[in-house]
Amino acid sequence: MWIRPAWAVPPVRPVRVLRRGLGRGVAALVTMLLLAPVPGCRAPLVPPGAPTPWPTALAHQWQWQWQLTGPVDVTVDADVFLLDPVLTTSTETAALRARDRRLVCQVRVGTYAPTDPDASRFPADVLGAAVAGRPESRWLDVRRWDALEPVLADRFRLCRGKGFGAVAINDADGYQHRPGFSLDFDDQLLFNRRLATLARQLDLSPGLVDDVPQVAALAPDFDFAVNQECVRRRECAKLLPFADADKPVFHVEYTGDPAAFCVTTVGYGFASIRKDHALDAWRQPCPLP
Repeated sequence: MWIRPAWAVPPVRPVRVLRRGLGRGVAALVTMLLLAPVPGCRAPLVPPGAPTPWPTALAHQWQWQWQLTGPVDVTVDADVFLLDPVLTTSTETAALRARDRRLVCQVRVGTYAPTDPDASRFPADVLGAAVAGRPESRWLDVRRWDALEPVLADRFRLCRGKGFGAVAINDADGYQHRPGFSLDFDDQLLFNRRLATLARQLDLSPGLVDDVPQVAALAPDFDFAVNQECVRRRECAKLLPFADADKPVFHVEYTGDPAAFCVTTVGYGFASIRKDHALDAWRQPCPLP
């Protein structure tokens, strides 16, 4: 029911009541103007220069994109973009940030490639055996933090300089392969924790790519996980230390029908997509729960 405002009632003392009514009306109008959102002035979800936040309330609601080849499609309907920091341009990251997208750079931390812009900075004695399937790449001796930290810190700074707020460390599981060094579980654990600390020191949110056997130990150190093919490998349950802590798990399958694997991964609370191995712009996301 509409109620006539006080200033609309005929006053007993016209002048004084009218002034009071006008004063209250002006005050109310000013308050409304101050509280109303101003078009074009909305604060960004991720302030420039700050690590990417991952609100726990949204932990199981993210949509994501993983693109490492081709021009970045900034129009993809996703909240989170995992990109190559060298190939991605500042123009592309600016366009994504203007859309309030969260940007994650993928950095190889445990392998060397001769095509890397900073390849000459790695001492010869930290290069190990060839990486399976990538014959030109070599595993790195992750026990040599003194030699690796300056190079990796600069890789992280490149991410920060291009507008990324998070970093996903890749090839952080050399101990599971034949790296050419006597690396064990604890060597890798120490290295990965050092990387998480380094990322935070450089205002980046750290994420772990794969390395599933160490997830339970490393989940407290990292803010999110990126996983490849946990459904095909039958190891999705091992990622629950992240999901149960309301930390995002960004998951991808390269084969299979999303209608089948989404039932499993969305049930676990993961953000899941189907991609081609080329990791171009194409994606097929799982629906949100």
